[in-house]
Amino acid sequence: MGQNLQSAVRLRPVDLARGHGLSTQAVRNYEDAGILPAAVRTPSGYRVYTPWHARALRAFLALVPGHGHRTAAAIMRAVHDGATGEAFRLIDESHAQLLDDRRTLRAVEQALRDLDSTGPSPGPRPGDTFVGPLAARLRIRPATLRTWERAGLVRPRRDPQTGYRVYDEAAQRDAQLTHQLRRGGYLLEQIGPLIDRVRTAGGLEPLEATLHEWHGRLTDRGRAMLAGAAALEACLRADEGSEDGQRPCLSEPPAAAPPA
Repeated sequence: MGQNLQSAVRLRPVDLARGHGLSTQAVRNYEDAGILPAAVRTPSGYRVYTPWHARALRAFLALVPGHGHRTAAAIMRAVHDGATGEAFRLIDESHAQLLDDRRTLRAVEQALRDLDSTGPSPGPRPGDTFVGPLAARLRIRPATLRTWERAGLVRPRRDPQTGYRVYDEAAQRDAQLTHQLRRGGYLLEQIGPLIDRVRTAGGLEPLEATLHEWHGRLTDRGRAMLAGAAALEACLRADEGSEDGQRPCLSEPPAAAPPA
């Protein structure tokens, strides 16, 4: 096709920045972090970018919503190092985490349905337990339960003779919900109002809006991962089809820029 666009089109940092809604400093920071391949330098030291830098930047920005900044950066660094297997492993891990989060959401919904169908009863019950057994059942440390107690999320009573914490059915319910919501990414200060609503109204209904939002966030992450994969695939395909055999997303750029 005559001239190779990879080297014929030269972009300044400001061009790359404006094209992606970033500051020029952000573009430089991404290069310094290895998210972008190293720019070609003019004899006077100015950075020169090309369309393959733009493709790499688009791929990174598309990966961030689904994978997070840290993982997206690691993916792009692996790609630039030619370690595509490592990049795909990182992507697989994100998908595995999304699947685990979906399972966690289902577990929360099931736990709430179970609670809604049984409901706690007042007074002592045969199911009362202590901090150690409850922590073991939830696979957390006893100190975690005490932290939740200080935050008001779990309210065990004290045995009048021994002073030990005793978790009745309601306290166990609150601990279970807190545990599940923490696994779902909620902060303690976000969980508090939800636990209060469950205590006041009981059952699944108080959390329906939260569960709906949670479903939406997981769906958004899944779609963002698809968009990120498409952008990364476009970058890799462009590399494989480059006219001069260079693979921009997988190799270092030329040593010097063409004269201005």
